Amino acid sequence: MLGPNLMKSSLARILIADDDAWMSRMLATVLTRRGYEVETAGDGATALARAIARPPDLLITDAMMPVLDGWGLVRELRARAELAHIPVIFLSALSSDDDRMRGFRLGADAYITKPFRYEEIDLRVSTTLRRARQIVEDARAQLERACLRGTLEQVGISALLFLLENEKKSGRLVLRGGGVPDVELWLRDGRLVRAALLGASEAAPLPDVACVHRVLTWTSGDFEFTPRAVDGPDRIGASMTHLLLESARLHDEAGR
Repeated sequence: MLGPNLMKSSLARILIADDDAWMSRMLATVLTRRGYEVETAGDGATALARAIARPPDLLITDAMMPVLDGWGLVRELRARAELAHIPVIFLSALSSDDDRMRGFRLGADAYITKPFRYEEIDLRVSTTLRRARQIVEDARAQLERACLRGTLEQVGISALLFLLENEKKSGRLVLRGGGVPDVELWLRDGRLVRAALLGASEAAPLPDVACVHRVLTWTSGDFEFTPRAVDGPDRIGASMTHLLLESARLHDEAGR
Protein backbone atom coordinates (compact mmCIF):
# COMPACT_ATOMS: atom_id res chain seq x y z
CA MET A 1 0.00 0.00 0.00
CA LEU A 2 1.23 3.45 -0.78
CA GLY A 3 1.53 6.29 1.67
CA PRO A 4 -1.64 8.16 2.64
CA ASN A 5 -0.74 11.33 0.74
CA LEU A 6 -0.19 9.50 -2.52
CA MET A 7 -3.43 7.59 -2.24
CA LYS A 8 -5.57 10.60 -1.26
CA SER A 9 -4.10 13.39 -3.36
CA SER A 10 -1.54 14.25 -6.01
CA LEU A 11 0.84 15.76 -3.43
CA ALA A 12 3.29 12.93 -2.85
CA ARG A 13 5.69 13.10 0.11
CA ILE A 14 9.38 12.44 -0.60
CA LEU A 15 12.06 11.79 2.02
CA ILE A 16 15.65 12.59 1.00
CA ALA A 17 18.51 11.00 2.97
CA ASP A 18 21.94 12.46 2.12
CA ASP A 19 24.80 13.73 4.29
CA ASP A 20 25.77 16.25 1.58
CA ALA A 21 23.79 19.28 2.76
CA TRP A 22 24.21 21.18 -0.50
CA MET A 23 23.08 18.22 -2.61
CA SER A 24 20.12 17.57 -0.33
CA ARG A 25 19.06 21.24 -0.40
CA MET A 26 19.30 21.50 -4.20
CA LEU A 27 17.38 18.28 -4.73
CA ALA A 28 14.69 19.37 -2.28
CA THR A 29 14.35 22.71 -4.09
CA VAL A 30 13.90 21.04 -7.47
CA LEU A 31 11.33 18.53 -6.20
CA THR A 32 9.40 21.15 -4.22
CA ARG A 33 9.08 23.21 -7.39
CA ARG A 34 7.65 20.12 -9.09
CA GLY A 35 4.85 20.08 -6.52
CA TYR A 36 6.10 17.44 -4.10
CA GLU A 37 6.23 17.71 -0.33
CA VAL A 38 9.86 17.13 0.67
CA GLU A 39 11.58 16.25 3.96
CA THR A 40 15.34 15.77 4.37
CA ALA A 41 17.67 13.89 6.71
CA GLY A 42 21.46 14.05 7.01
CA ASP A 43 22.01 10.39 7.91
CA GLY A 44 20.25 7.06 7.66
CA ALA A 45 19.26 6.84 11.33
CA THR A 46 17.49 10.20 11.21
CA ALA A 47 15.80 9.23 7.95
CA LEU A 48 14.58 5.96 9.49
CA ALA A 49 13.15 7.78 12.51
CA ARG A 50 11.34 10.24 10.25
CA ALA A 51 10.01 7.44 8.05
CA ILE A 52 8.66 5.62 11.11
CA ALA A 53 7.04 8.79 12.45
CA ARG A 54 5.53 9.75 9.09
CA PRO A 55 5.95 7.23 6.25
CA PRO A 56 6.83 8.93 2.95
CA ASP A 57 5.55 7.92 -0.48
CA LEU A 58 9.13 7.71 -1.82
CA LEU A 59 12.64 7.56 -0.37
CA ILE A 60 15.65 8.99 -2.21
CA THR A 61 18.81 7.94 -0.42
CA ASP A 62 22.58 8.11 -0.76
CA ALA A 63 24.45 4.85 -0.15
CA MET A 64 27.32 6.25 1.94
CA MET A 65 26.14 8.12 5.06
CA PRO A 66 27.18 8.31 8.71
CA VAL A 67 25.46 6.50 11.62
CA LEU A 68 23.39 4.30 9.29
CA ASP A 69 24.28 4.05 5.61
CA GLY A 70 21.80 3.81 2.75
CA TRP A 71 22.10 0.03 2.50
CA GLY A 72 21.19 -0.34 6.16
CA LEU A 73 18.40 2.22 5.89
CA VAL A 74 16.69 0.37 3.04
CA ARG A 75 17.19 -2.96 4.80
CA GLU A 76 15.46 -1.52 7.88
CA LEU A 77 12.57 -0.26 5.78
CA ARG A 78 12.11 -3.60 4.04
CA ALA A 79 12.14 -5.36 7.42
CA ARG A 80 9.22 -3.32 8.77
CA ALA A 81 5.76 -4.27 7.53
CA GLU A 82 4.46 -0.71 7.74
CA LEU A 83 7.39 0.64 5.67
CA ALA A 84 8.21 -2.26 3.35
CA HIS A 85 6.05 -0.88 0.55
CA ILE A 86 7.91 2.45 0.21
CA PRO A 87 9.59 2.76 -3.21
CA VAL A 88 13.31 3.63 -3.10
CA ILE A 89 15.67 5.48 -5.43
CA PHE A 90 19.39 5.20 -4.67
CA LEU A 91 21.40 8.32 -5.53
CA SER A 92 25.08 7.52 -5.08
CA ALA A 93 28.64 8.14 -6.23
CA LEU A 94 29.13 4.35 -6.10
CA SER A 95 28.84 3.37 -9.74
CA SER A 96 30.11 -0.20 -10.06
CA ASP A 97 27.87 -3.01 -11.29
CA ASP A 98 28.20 -4.67 -7.89
CA ASP A 99 26.91 -1.55 -6.15
CA ARG A 100 23.96 -1.32 -8.55
CA MET A 101 23.11 -4.98 -8.03
CA ARG A 102 23.35 -4.56 -4.27
CA GLY A 103 20.83 -1.74 -4.47
CA PHE A 104 18.40 -3.71 -6.62
CA ARG A 105 18.75 -6.80 -4.42
CA LEU A 106 17.60 -4.65 -1.50
CA GLY A 107 14.51 -3.76 -3.49
CA ALA A 108 15.48 -0.39 -4.99
CA ASP A 109 13.23 0.85 -7.79
CA ALA A 110 16.02 2.88 -9.42
CA TYR A 111 19.76 3.50 -9.00
CA ILE A 112 21.17 6.84 -10.20
CA THR A 113 24.87 7.64 -10.04
CA LYS A 114 26.38 11.03 -9.20
CA PRO A 115 26.87 13.37 -10.97
CA PHE A 116 23.41 13.41 -12.52
CA ARG A 117 21.05 15.70 -14.36
CA TYR A 118 18.06 17.04 -12.44
CA GLU A 119 15.88 16.19 -15.44
CA GLU A 120 16.74 12.53 -14.84
CA ILE A 121 15.75 12.79 -11.19
CA ASP A 122 12.47 14.43 -12.16
CA LEU A 123 11.71 11.65 -14.64
CA ARG A 124 12.70 8.80 -12.31
CA VAL A 125 10.65 10.22 -9.43
CA SER A 126 7.47 10.59 -11.48
CA THR A 127 7.96 7.17 -13.10
CA THR A 128 8.62 5.42 -9.78
CA LEU A 129 5.61 6.98 -8.06
CA ARG A 130 3.34 6.18 -10.99
CA ARG A 131 4.58 2.57 -11.14
CA ALA A 132 4.16 2.10 -7.37
CA ARG A 133 0.61 3.45 -7.51
CA GLN A 134 -0.27 1.16 -10.43
CA ILE A 135 1.13 -1.94 -8.71
CA VAL A 136 -1.03 -1.33 -5.63
CA GLU A 137 -4.14 -0.56 -7.67
CA ASP A 138 -3.67 -3.71 -9.77
CA ALA A 139 -3.09 -5.85 -6.67
CA ARG A 140 -6.19 -4.51 -4.96
CA ALA A 141 -8.26 -5.11 -8.09
CA GLN A 142 -7.02 -8.71 -8.22
CA LEU A 143 -7.80 -9.21 -4.53
CA GLU A 144 -11.34 -7.99 -5.11
CA ARG A 145 -11.82 -10.41 -8.00
CA ALA A 146 -10.33 -13.49 -6.33
CA CYS A 147 -6.78 -14.72 -6.96
CA LEU A 148 -3.72 -12.48 -6.79
CA ARG A 149 -0.77 -13.46 -9.00
CA GLY A 150 2.52 -11.81 -9.87
CA THR A 151 6.28 -11.88 -9.55
CA LEU A 152 8.52 -10.90 -6.66
CA GLU A 153 10.47 -8.66 -9.04
CA GLN A 154 7.30 -6.56 -9.39
CA VAL A 155 6.18 -6.71 -5.77
CA GLY A 156 8.74 -7.56 -3.08
CA ILE A 157 7.78 -10.23 -0.58
CA SER A 158 7.70 -7.74 2.33
CA ALA A 159 5.41 -5.36 0.43
CA LEU A 160 3.16 -8.27 -0.62
CA LEU A 161 2.77 -9.49 2.96
CA PHE A 162 2.11 -5.93 4.13
CA LEU A 163 -0.65 -5.54 1.54
CA LEU A 164 -2.33 -8.80 2.62
CA GLU A 165 -1.98 -7.82 6.28
CA ASN A 166 -3.35 -4.33 5.72
CA GLU A 167 -6.32 -5.69 3.75
CA LYS A 168 -6.85 -8.34 6.49
CA LYS A 169 -6.97 -11.15 3.94
CA SER A 170 -7.36 -14.84 4.73
CA GLY A 171 -6.11 -17.52 2.37
CA ARG A 172 -3.20 -19.48 0.94
CA LEU A 173 -0.10 -17.79 -0.53
CA VAL A 174 2.17 -20.00 -2.64
CA LEU A 175 5.65 -18.75 -3.55
CA ARG A 176 7.75 -20.39 -6.23
CA GLY A 177 11.42 -19.39 -6.28
CA GLY A 178 12.71 -21.59 -9.05
CA GLY A 179 15.32 -24.22 -8.23
CA VAL A 180 14.28 -24.35 -4.56
CA PRO A 181 11.26 -25.94 -2.86
CA ASP A 182 8.04 -23.93 -3.15
CA VAL A 183 6.65 -22.45 0.05
CA GLU A 184 3.04 -22.06 1.11
CA LEU A 185 1.96 -19.50 3.67
CA TRP A 186 -1.46 -19.43 5.31
CA LEU A 187 -2.90 -16.13 6.50
CA ARG A 188 -5.93 -15.46 8.69
CA ASP A 189 -7.22 -11.88 8.80
CA GLY A 190 -3.86 -10.72 7.44
CA ARG A 191 -1.79 -12.57 10.04
CA LEU A 192 0.60 -15.41 9.14
CA VAL A 193 -0.49 -18.53 11.02
CA ARG A 194 1.19 -21.45 9.18
CA ALA A 195 3.98 -22.09 6.68
CA ALA A 196 5.42 -25.17 5.01
CA LEU A 197 7.67 -26.35 2.21
CA LEU A 198 5.61 -27.96 -0.54
CA GLY A 199 6.67 -31.54 -1.13
CA ALA A 200 8.85 -31.65 1.99
CA SER A 201 9.41 -34.98 3.71
CA GLU A 202 6.93 -35.64 6.52
CA ALA A 203 9.77 -37.21 8.50
CA ALA A 204 11.73 -33.95 8.72
CA PRO A 205 9.47 -30.96 8.02
CA LEU A 206 10.95 -27.47 8.30
CA PRO A 207 9.40 -25.53 11.22
CA ASP A 208 6.83 -22.92 10.23
CA VAL A 209 8.89 -19.90 11.32
CA ALA A 210 11.96 -21.26 9.52
CA CYS A 211 9.89 -21.52 6.31
CA VAL A 212 8.89 -17.87 6.68
CA HIS A 213 12.49 -16.74 7.21
CA ARG A 214 13.59 -18.73 4.17
CA VAL A 215 11.08 -17.11 1.82
CA LEU A 216 11.69 -13.59 3.16
CA THR A 217 15.16 -13.70 1.59
CA TRP A 218 13.76 -14.28 -1.91
CA THR A 219 14.09 -11.45 -4.41
CA SER A 220 12.74 -13.30 -7.44
CA GLY A 221 10.06 -15.85 -8.16
CA ASP A 222 6.30 -16.08 -8.62
CA PHE A 223 3.47 -15.82 -6.12
CA GLU A 224 -0.20 -16.75 -6.11
CA PHE A 225 -2.67 -15.88 -3.35
CA THR A 226 -6.05 -17.59 -3.18
CA PRO A 227 -8.60 -16.24 -0.66
CA ARG A 228 -10.26 -18.88 1.53
CA ALA A 229 -11.24 -19.51 5.13
CA VAL A 230 -8.31 -20.63 7.26
CA ASP A 231 -8.95 -22.73 10.36
CA GLY A 232 -6.59 -24.41 12.80
CA PRO A 233 -4.02 -23.15 15.31
CA ASP A 234 -1.57 -20.28 14.86
CA ARG A 235 1.75 -22.14 14.60
CA ILE A 236 3.83 -18.99 14.04
CA GLY A 237 2.74 -16.80 16.95
CA ALA A 238 4.51 -13.62 15.86
CA SER A 239 3.52 -10.38 14.17
CA MET A 240 4.52 -9.60 10.60
CA THR A 241 6.81 -6.81 11.79
CA HIS A 242 8.58 -9.13 14.25
CA LEU A 243 9.10 -11.76 11.54
CA LEU A 244 10.52 -9.22 9.09
CA LEU A 245 12.89 -7.71 11.66
CA GLU A 246 14.09 -11.13 12.84
CA SER A 247 14.64 -12.24 9.23
CA ALA A 248 16.72 -9.10 8.54
CA ARG A 249 18.82 -9.82 11.65
CA LEU A 250 19.44 -13.42 10.62
CA HIS A 251 20.33 -12.31 7.09
CA ASP A 252 22.86 -9.80 8.43
CA GLU A 253 24.42 -12.44 10.72
CA ALA A 254 24.70 -14.88 7.84
CA GLY A 255 26.36 -12.18 5.72
CA ARG A 256 28.96 -11.51 8.39
